[in-house]
Amino acid sequence: MRYTLLSNDPATGARRGRIETRHGSVETPVFMPVGTQATVKTLEPRDLYAEACEILLCNTYHLYLRPGHEVVKALGGLHRFMGWDRAILTDSGGYQVLSLAELRRISEDGVAFQSHLDGSRHVLTPEKAVEIQLALGVDILMALDECPPHDADAAYHQASMERTLRWAARCRAAHPGDEPALFGIVQGGTLPDLRARSAEETRRFGFSGYALGGLGIGEGPTAMYATVEDTTALLPPNAPRYLMGVGTPQDLLECIARGVDMFDCVLPTRNGRNGTLFTSTGRLNIKSAVHARDERPLDAECACYTCRHFSRAYLRHLYVAGELLGLRLNTIHNLHYYLDLMRQARQAIEVGGFLTWKDAVLARMRVEPTTPQHVQEIRTDD
Repeated sequence: MRYTLLSNDPATGARRGRIETRHGSVETPVFMPVGTQATVKTLEPRDLYAEACEILLCNTYHLYLRPGHEVVKALGGLHRFMGWDRAILTDSGGYQVLSLAELRRISEDGVAFQSHLDGSRHVLTPEKAVEIQLALGVDILMALDECPPHDADAAYHQASMERTLRWAARCRAAHPGDEPALFGIVQGGTLPDLRARSAEETRRFGFSGYALGGLGIGEGPTAMYATVEDTTALLPPNAPRYLMGVGTPQDLLECIARGVDMFDCVLPTRNGRNGTLFTSTGRLNIKSAVHARDERPLDAECACYTCRHFSRAYLRHLYVAGELLGLRLNTIHNLHYYLDLMRQARQAIEVGGFLTWKDAVLARMRVEPTTPQHVQEIRTDD
C-alpha cells in the first residue's frame, strides 16, 4: 500500500490524498460502506461499482465465526469469495467481541468470549486477529485494540490504552512486513495526555496507517471533534488517518476539516433500511404519511438510480408494504449521498475552498445535534 498526500486545504486541516492498493486506488477523503458479513446488505457488487465505491469494510469477528477464515482462504480469499475486485479493509474484531459476545474476559493474552451465534468459546489474541485477516487476503488489516466505554474513569482508560499499545507491538511482530497494510489504533478516550502518549507510541511501530478508536460512542460531538483535532496533529502526515465507526454527515465533514482521511459507519445502510433517507436539505422519514401522494424524488439534486426513477410516494408504498425493493432503493440512495458527499469534499479541498463549502452544506442540512444514544446505536453491528 502507498499513500500520497496530494493537497491541503489552506483554511483547515482537510487533506486530499490517494491510497494505492493491490486492488486499485482509493481517493481520500473516503467513506467505506460496511459489508460486515462479506456483503453490503441489500446490494450487489455492481451496485457499488455504479456508485464508484473503491473500498469496503468487512468484519473479522463475523467472518471468523461464519463461514470461517480458513474456508474463505480455501475459496480464494475474500475478494473472490464475495465477487469484489476493489480494496477491502477489515477491522480487527475487537469491538464486536466487546459489544456482541455474551460472555467475554479481557486479559493480557487477548479476549476470551462466547460466540453470539452458538455459544462456542474462542480466544481472540493480537496474533490471531492478524492471522484471520491475512487468511482473508484483504488489503488493509487493523491491529487488535480494546475500546473502553466513553464514561470509564481515567485509570481504566490508561490501563486500556497501555494494553492496546502492547497488543499493537504483538500485531506488528505477527505481521509479515508492509504488505498487506497494517494500521495501528490510537486510544485514550477524550483525555488529551493519554491520546498524545498513545499517538506517540503507536507511530513508533511504523504502521502503514493510523486509526482513531474509541470515539463516537457517547462522548458527544464537541469532545469528539476536539480529540480528533488534537490527535491528528500528532500523526505522521505521510500516512492515512482513519476515524473508526463515525458517523453522521456532519461528523464526516467536521472531522475531514480536522485532518481525517477515512471513515466507516453503518448509519447510511441501516437508516436506509429503517426508512430514514439523507438529502441535501437534511433527513427525510419516508414512512411519514405526508409522502403518500408526493411525486417528487427524495432529493431533486441527487443523481442516484433511486432519485432518477422513483417518487417519494412509491418509496413510501414499498416501505409500508414491506417490499424488499424499498430497502434496496433506500440503501442505494443513502450510499450515493455519502459517497457523493466525499467526492464533493475532495473537489473542495483541491480548489482550496473546503471551509466555505462545508459551512454551506451544513447550513442547508439543518443539522441536529448528535446525541449519545444515537451514536451508540450506529456503532453496533450491521
